[in-house]
Amino acid sequence: MTDEVEVTVTVNGRTRQSRVEPRRLLVDYLRHDLGLTGAHIGCEQGVCGACTVLLDGRTARSCLHFAVTVDGSDIRTVEDLADLDELHPIQEMFHQMHALQCGFCTPGFLLTAVELLERTADPDEAAIREALMNNVCRCTGYANIVDAVAEAAVELRRRNPA
Repeated sequence: MTDEVEVTVTVNGRTRQSRVEPRRLLVDYLRHDLGLTGAHIGCEQGVCGACTVLLDGRTARSCLHFAVTVDGSDIRTVEDLADLDELHPIQEMFHQMHALQCGFCTPGFLLTAVELLERTADPDEAAIREALMNNVCRCTGYANIVDAVAEAAVELRRRNPA
C-alpha cells in the first residue's frame, strides 16, 4: 500500500484538496478524482498534446506530471473556457471554421491557442503554427485549426480593444 500525500491545487478557479498516491498522474487525478474529463489520455508520453492543461498559465502535458508535483499550482482545463451562456472565442471559431472532427485532440489545441493568444494578441501564421506544432491531429490537416486561431485572435481584439 502506498502512502498518500496531501495536495492542494486551484483547478478552474476552485481550490481542491485531495490525498493522492505519489505515483498518480495529473491527468488521472483530473479525470478520475475531479471528474474533469476534457484532458484526454492519448500517447501517455507527452507527444500528442491531448492531455494539455494550463499549469500556472503555461501549457503542460498532464500525462507527464505527477499530481503531487503540482501542489500549490493553478490549473486550468478546457472545461473552464466557456460558461453556460457563451463559448470562448477560440471554441466558437473552431466550431465556425470546422477546425475539429473527432474532437479527441481539440482540448489540447484549444488550451494551446488560449496560451498563445494571452501572450500574443496578433500572431501571424508562422507564430500560430509554431505554437501548435506539438499537438497532433489525425483528422483535420491543421489548416482549419490555424485559421480558427487567427480568427479567434481577431475576435478577441474586437472584444478587448487596447
